Amino acid sequence: MNLTEKDVQEILKLLDDSGYDELKLETDGFKITLRQSAGSAWRQDNEQAEVALQATTASEEPTVAGASRRQSSTGGQVRDICPPLPGTFYRAPSPGAAPFVDVGSAVQEDTVVALVETMKLMNSVMAGCKGEVIEICQENGALIEANDVLLRIREA
Repeated sequence: MNLTEKDVQEILKLLDDSGYDELKLETDGFKITLRQSAGSAWRQDNEQAEVALQATTASEEPTVAGASRRQSSTGGQVRDICPPLPGTFYRAPSPGAAPFVDVGSAVQEDTVVALVETMKLMNSVMAGCKGEVIEICQENGALIEANDVLLRIREA
């Protein structure tokens, strides 16, 4: 089954009107999970919306956002931030806009640090921890896989 952009927009509109914050739909051909955080809208053009889309064939497992930790040589834990899905990595909410974060930026657990565009949907990537950005590992506009490290954060 192929979903068009119009199909996805209709699903998001229905969810926005429903009051639910998560939808999981699974068929023989694909699996989709849509989530939003409190106060955000289910709109494709809203980069603040917490929308995560997972589309897989029946034999594949969905991709899950990940982060790994290791001890830093300068002290503290370093967290590698990975995308929730493969796609195109964006450091800013729109072309010409300031990046979400730079090296040295302080972040909280819910700080948006990047966007990953997958199937024409923008997926926000959160820091997931409190700390400081110590490295940006990908170029803006790069095609990335789910296991690629986007950036590194020294946890506070």
